[in-house]
Amino acid sequence: MDHPNVLIVSDDPEFSRAVTGRWQLERRVPGFTLMRSDLKLGADPENLYLAIVGRVQPHALSPVLEALNAVGKRVLFVSEETNTLQTVRGRWPGVIAFRQQENWLDALILLASEALNYAQAEARAVRAEKATSALSHEATLGRYMLEMRHTLNNMLTATLGNSELLLLEPGSLSAEARSQIETIRNMALRIHEILRRFSSLEQELSVAEWQARAEGRIPSTEAGS
Repeated sequence: MDHPNVLIVSDDPEFSRAVTGRWQLERRVPGFTLMRSDLKLGADPENLYLAIVGRVQPHALSPVLEALNAVGKRVLFVSEETNTLQTVRGRWPGVIAFRQQENWLDALILLASEALNYAQAEARAVRAEKATSALSHEATLGRYMLEMRHTLNNMLTATLGNSELLLLEPGSLSAEARSQIETIRNMALRIHEILRRFSSLEQELSVAEWQARAEGRIPSTEAGS
């Protein structure tokens, strides 16, 4: 399992300490990356799921939020100023603008934890979708190879048969031609062995699937009929 990382962007060290210190009281504590607003965000780490922005220099707020928005990170923005919160909500609808008031730390951590859980679930779903797509492509290729197996075997039989017939007439071929035909025969034999392995794998997978169904690890397709 990946360990989630939370980016905290603030020009006030007390803000960062307050957020990280309060989060330490929770059962699940993420990793933290602390940055000032004048630092470049750099590359987008794969395990960075959430950013919390608060008490940054006014002139730096827009560049920071634009940079985080560009890399597609979920952002919580904390401010005491109502006008600033309204500006952020209007300009960056995806940013969760949070008012810093009494008990704001407790509310922030609760909100941040939920946002982090959602971001992790979203990331897992994306990874699962990519893995499923890759497996689907591989399965399609495997089915095509199995379907073409008999055709390839027929072609190989013809290639091997003709090469063997040519090699049975030693006087009709030059040394160079004989060497080339032997290479064709040997390569055809290697391809034949690969196709035999395909057949063996198909049988092994069929047996494994039958055993899994017998043990109830794979639901039978006839169960719902």
